[in-house]
Amino acid sequence: MKTNRILTMALALMLVLPAAAQDVRFSKYFTDGTLRFDCLREGDARHDTVWVERWLDRSAGWHGSRTRLVDPIDNGDYRVEMRDAKSGRVLYSRCYSNLFREYKDTPEGRREVRRFEETHLLPMPKRAVSIAFQRRNEQLAFVDQTVVPFDPRQQELDFNYRIGERTDLEVHGAPSEKVDVVIVAQGYTAADDPRLRIDYYRMKEILFSQEPFRSHREDFNVYGVCADVEARFHTFGIDRYLMTFSLFRLHDMLGTTPADHIVIMVNDSTYGGGAIYNFYAVSSLHVMAEKVLPHEFGHSFGGLADEYVDEDLSYGSLHRTKYEPLEPNITNRVDFSRKWGDLIASGTPVPTPPNPAVPRDQCGPVGLYEGAGYSATGVFRPAMRCMMRDYAPFCPVCARRIEEVFSLYTK
Repeated sequence: MKTNRILTMALALMLVLPAAAQDVRFSKYFTDGTLRFDCLREGDARHDTVWVERWLDRSAGWHGSRTRLVDPIDNGDYRVEMRDAKSGRVLYSRCYSNLFREYKDTPEGRREVRRFEETHLLPMPKRAVSIAFQRRNEQLAFVDQTVVPFDPRQQELDFNYRIGERTDLEVHGAPSEKVDVVIVAQGYTAADDPRLRIDYYRMKEILFSQEPFRSHREDFNVYGVCADVEARFHTFGIDRYLMTFSLFRLHDMLGTTPADHIVIMVNDSTYGGGAIYNFYAVSSLHVMAEKVLPHEFGHSFGGLADEYVDEDLSYGSLHRTKYEPLEPNITNRVDFSRKWGDLIASGTPVPTPPNPAVPRDQCGPVGLYEGAGYSATGVFRPAMRCMMRDYAPFCPVCARRIEEVFSLYTK
């Protein structure tokens, strides 16, 4: 469609423009406040629909960037856009994924309709806007799914104040200039307070244990909130998959805590975790949390794909399609030219033969290695080893995407 081509060109142009050129003059269009809206998405493998369940004034200021308002990273299965009602100008956008996208590829999703919660935080507009929920079409271009009007002067808003319940774990600056991460502690009682502090510290240090997060430590603020957000194991029949479906409750518990990214820390020693791009990451307190959390944060923060092979998963053929996968760290070679070819050294064979001799704490040379995205064949990864495959360091391709994401919050 012509509209989608124009939008794609605009987003591509924004990748090379300085932040100042992308500034839609925050103070002209927005107040120093946060609009929260809770949505329900209902559907199955054949179709889905989404609607707003309630509007909330989250108040306590806008904690996101005031210059990088339109998302230049083309990732995720969905996108939310705020447009000026009069001119149609895109004022704010963010791409994301959700649990529904995974559900629709499960056996249950092919049989039964189910509802999923979504919560979105946007800067509070000064005047009437339209909010578009977009999804990918068959060609993986974003198209409008549902568009709803919003006028802060007329819309009745609920209020969501939970001030003073957070713990500041490590703060380096103003929330609008930092990546704000909140660690949500589930499964603790008042008697666990000394241990909670230890576990907060452990998870905080794990966040910065791997590059490139270690070098960007001062670009982060980290907070703690203790709350039961109903995270459970055995999501979609996978024992280790630890997730929550209670997004409304999660954000109720966060209140006004700055939350660019959410990490749910579950007080359980069973191995497990999970993550959704731009929604949240989850990890238990298993001894492997030092590896699990960086891997899951790679999903939720960078939109990175799994690089391991697991043909038994119900969505194991997810990336064997006629279109190039959206994630930056896997390819089915449909359109590899826009992936990591520039990082492959001259003379490297493509595809690249596997080298099991690469040490587990190293990635090895960048190439095109078969076996990724759950599939043993037909899908390729950039390195022999990586955090997104077998808990090695983040490979150069994954690290490059993570570096790109930092600029959405710190510039």
